[in-house]
Amino acid sequence: MKKHSLKLAALFLILPGLLQACAGSTPQATTPETEQTTSTSPEAEAAGETGTLQIRANGEDFVRQGFVSKDGWEISFEHLYVNLADLTAYQTDPPYDPQAGGDLQAKQQVTVEEVKTIDLAEGDENAEPLLVEEIEAPAGRYNALSWQMVNAPSGPASGYALVIQGVATKGGEMINFTLNVDEELAFSCGDFVGDERKGILEPGGTAELEATFHFDHLFGDGDAPPEDEINTGALGFQPLADLAEGGELTADTSDLEQNLSAEDYNTLIEILPSLGHVGEGHCEETRLAT
Repeated sequence: MKKHSLKLAALFLILPGLLQACAGSTPQATTPETEQTTSTSPEAEAAGETGTLQIRANGEDFVRQGFVSKDGWEISFEHLYVNLADLTAYQTDPPYDPQAGGDLQAKQQVTVEEVKTIDLAEGDENAEPLLVEEIEAPAGRYNALSWQMVNAPSGPASGYALVIQGVATKGGEMINFTLNVDEELAFSCGDFVGDERKGILEPGGTAELEATFHFDHLFGDGDAPPEDEINTGALGFQPLADLAEGGELTADTSDLEQNLSAEDYNTLIEILPSLGHVGEGHCEETRLAT
């Protein structure tokens, strides 16, 4: 009788532990939100699992398809060279907000080591954003991107950070123009803002990030109302057209400083840092010493 009592007592002692162990092994439900915001598990990170990160550059439809400036000039681009250096993708925690003025705190980062000259006008009007580089990168969510726009040491943009070549027409007048800009800039940007989420890299998968350039900030947009902010802050093309001779304009930054009005030149210089975005997401801009 005593043996049976001892066995029952022992069973009652271990039973709660068995029940707790079973409960602890039950899988926890995950919500769609959890799946979207967590790109890899801590175990995957610890195992060093990687994927392919594609970094692209995009001049948007304004560059690939042409557009009408705020002052009525129809502009098409033959070449639009940007020279990119120190192009770096980050996993930041907390998420980096360039407009808040805080520091970018990276827990992972990968960098394109080579300086790259990209022609944003390359391809037809339906072309995809240009691939700058593919990098093997640790899995995770890449929610920040930075780069410098520096003077090219060689190649089609040699000596300049930005070269804009195109044709502008208005009322039967045609101007072939080349603008060579040696103003060096740096951009630090947060999460991509657009129709699709970018930068979530699963182990063994592929993800994209995009450096976006908004050239309507420079020339304005003839399809928008004159009082729209995109036009009130833009230079337009007419001040440049006024400098053309015989339907030709080739000018660098020094030429523009000498020949534009002080107001127009200052407008141009103030616009340049606003060119860089990540989709519609904003960046912190810094002028580099030249």
